[in-house]
Amino acid sequence: MTLRVDRRNGVPLYVQLRDQMADLIKSGLWRRGFKLPPERHLAEVLGVSRNTVSLAYKGLADRGLVTSQQGRGTFVRGNPDAAPGGENGEDPEDRLKKLVDDLLDDVTELGLDLVAVERIFQRRLDARRSLLAGIDVAFVECNSEQLDFFTRSLELGAGVRVLPVMIDDLESDAAGVRDRLAEMDLVVTTFFHLDQVRDILGEEVEVLGIALDPEVETMVRLAQLPGDRPVALVCLSEVFAHRVQKSLEQSGLAHLDTRIELSRDAEALKSALADVDAAIVSPGRRRDVQILSGDEIPIIEFIYKPDAGSVNVLQRKLLERHRDRGGDSIVVT
Repeated sequence: MTLRVDRRNGVPLYVQLRDQMADLIKSGLWRRGFKLPPERHLAEVLGVSRNTVSLAYKGLADRGLVTSQQGRGTFVRGNPDAAPGGENGEDPEDRLKKLVDDLLDDVTELGLDLVAVERIFQRRLDARRSLLAGIDVAFVECNSEQLDFFTRSLELGAGVRVLPVMIDDLESDAAGVRDRLAEMDLVVTTFFHLDQVRDILGEEVEVLGIALDPEVETMVRLAQLPGDRPVALVCLSEVFAHRVQKSLEQSGLAHLDTRIELSRDAEALKSALADVDAAIVSPGRRRDVQILSGDEIPIIEFIYKPDAGSVNVLQRKLLERHRDRGGDSIVVT
């Protein structure tokens, strides 16, 4: 499902948006922790007023489907019929605020200076951030685009070392990669490859599966393309191209006429961009397209990111590895 507004059907625009986004949440396409697009950006993309988007978001909040966090944005809480993530269905952000308030109450009763408390808290926070130093993580994927983006963009903590591994190299055991992975603190891959990687490495190596979802802003921009003109899909591998096409199909955008271009040759790429309405690019290929097309066509970077739940599980696993190796006791709340 994609976000669209129809000014001719008589239904208020904010109601259309609210109901469409509610369906995305209830269907599981927008998972708990998913960040909704900024109101101003979504309004510009859809060609509606910001007030329309604000009313839609408020309607989702009234239904208990999203929560707004000051300075951070609006996030999916989940289905009202399921626990939103904290204990007894309490939202994790709300629970954290209560914990902080309780701590400040205790500090006041003890007569401690709040400036000193802030300094101590900052020191402890910095110490926690450094706990993961020396942890080795391997990330296994089937395409170089996603592999490179993951190793550059996912923040696992200061000192965590990430080894990128192509699944083809794992299967062929190129350069003894299986032995290297056996020495890792954790091996991570997507759910798509989870069983395959586990079969190769065996039970002695723990493999964690994570879910990767397209950025919602990417899908919203793609939904605005007319669909009656071709779109270039510029990337490095057929695997990534086919994954993008699958994501488009699952999002109701199969009607887009995507023309795959894998070449780095400037002339071939220039030819591919000559008669298209837009270019979908994998991470790392935006510059190639920008140089040749300038501002003549929209360039939409197609980015997959781990969902919030997967990131939380991954961080917990890394903290467990630190503790197992004799680090300080860590409590994750």
